Amino acid sequence: MRPFNRLMLWAATAAFLAVASLSQAASGPTVDAPAGSATGALESGVRVFKGLPYAQPPVGAARWTPPKPLAKWDGNRDATKFGPACVQLRSGPGNIYANDPAAMSEDCLTLNIWTPANARKAPVLVWIHGGALASGYSHEAIYNGAKFAQRGVIVVSINYRLGVLGYLAHPGLSAESPQGISGNYGLLDQIEALRWVQRNIAAFGGDPSNVTIAGESAGGLSVMYLMAAPAARGLFHKAIAESAYMISTPELRQARYGAPSAEDAGAALGAALKAPDIAALRAMDPEKLTKAAAAARFAPFAAVDGQVLPRQLVDTFDKGEQAPVPILTGFNSGEIRSLRMLAPQPPTSAGAYEKTIRDRYLDLADAYLRLYPSTNMENSIVAATRDGLYGWTSERLVRRQTALGQPAFLYIFDHGYQAADAMGLHAFHGSELPYVFGTTARTPPYWPKSPPITAETKLSDAMVDYWASFITAGQPIAKGQPDWLAFGQRHAFMAFTDAPHLGANLLPGMYELHEEAVCRRRAGNAGWNWNVGLWSPPLPAKACG
Repeated sequence: MRPFNRLMLWAATAAFLAVASLSQAASGPTVDAPAGSATGALESGVRVFKGLPYAQPPVGAARWTPPKPLAKWDGNRDATKFGPACVQLRSGPGNIYANDPAAMSEDCLTLNIWTPANARKAPVLVWIHGGALASGYSHEAIYNGAKFAQRGVIVVSINYRLGVLGYLAHPGLSAESPQGISGNYGLLDQIEALRWVQRNIAAFGGDPSNVTIAGESAGGLSVMYLMAAPAARGLFHKAIAESAYMISTPELRQARYGAPSAEDAGAALGAALKAPDIAALRAMDPEKLTKAAAAARFAPFAAVDGQVLPRQLVDTFDKGEQAPVPILTGFNSGEIRSLRMLAPQPPTSAGAYEKTIRDRYLDLADAYLRLYPSTNMENSIVAATRDGLYGWTSERLVRRQTALGQPAFLYIFDHGYQAADAMGLHAFHGSELPYVFGTTARTPPYWPKSPPITAETKLSDAMVDYWASFITAGQPIAKGQPDWLAFGQRHAFMAFTDAPHLGANLLPGMYELHEEAVCRRRAGNAGWNWNVGLWSPPLPAKACG
């Protein structure tokens, strides 16, 4: 065959494959939304639209600028493939959470939608992934929304900028801003995604007046940021915060609570990377920049700038300025067992443990040692750190929302299974997620696998039902399971062990101890995070109240 004819054959084949691809895409469900027309896929009776952009790509000169709305795209968009994850570090060895994305890019502001085939004014769940604001992505298999969609709930999972690309504050960036602020770009991405949902979700069968935001770990932290952010007000109507942590966060221009200002931290990073200005930082390759920033110990947090975040989360919730919405929140009994780096090692003796606690907690030491005794120091250390981060936050949230007159539902996840318990990871951080999403067969590769038995499926079905009911109507109900009472009724909570069990007064004395400790740290201009127990600085002696 002559070369010319070979070329003709190649072109014809390519054209055929292209037409076949378009025909295959066109055979899926198509939606004509204000953002543009898109064709997705039908998976197990659920319509799925993947990789839909919700903002302009934040690349080049747009790096470290607030997200901008995307103009309506031309033609019909193929929505059968997930978009790339936002730039992040690759996982290290020995990490049960390791699940690196196949592709990463700065052009990552996309979302995915799972919707019932015949949805009309369906409730909407917007899922915000965890990962310490530094890793994770919207299309991890564990977040598959099919089980919720089968219960009539539309699931939207979003990407947002991470690490230094999402949370760098810097004097040079503040000088560029009309508001004179910088940082919080990942949080602003989340707000822009919620605006996109308001404009477009009706075309997918959703009800923009019935949106629930939800997230786990840093996603739960993001839920609290959104509850505190004025720009997010009215964009959602209920909230779910799993393993959230209401810790102190940097302030934009003021060194406070033991941390430098966010701008000073950004300027120090630029100096460490030998980048004299923002132009030099923008010229850096995004993956190399992310790696270099992490090596320089840059920690991504939202910044209190007086506008996006008016004040510290604890102050916002104390003043009742947070979004007045129903909340479902809780934590896992073994949070720190998979995050052991967040807690100190036991000292050489029980006497040394007790002396350190008495030196740090002063008049609160007896209450501390009752909750976290020296008889089993390892258990006490991981429990104290868990409670200082996650337990205290969860109870604080239900107390504050109850005070606003909003329904608030508290849980503890204390479910174990053989593979996790054998690794010393009973009810570890994030282990509730596959039960909430009904994705126990879709966990990351190094995750302890739950057994494919009826009891596990039954627990997962109950949790999906509770969550779906709350998303739909603000009241968690599961067929054949105990009624989940609001916290305002006898300090009620739901314990998920082998099955759901209703209880009252979770961990008596826990909230009061940590609330007092945090209050004293705030008064003494000290931070509150994982500096709990043996790692706590000496508390001010003066009691709060």
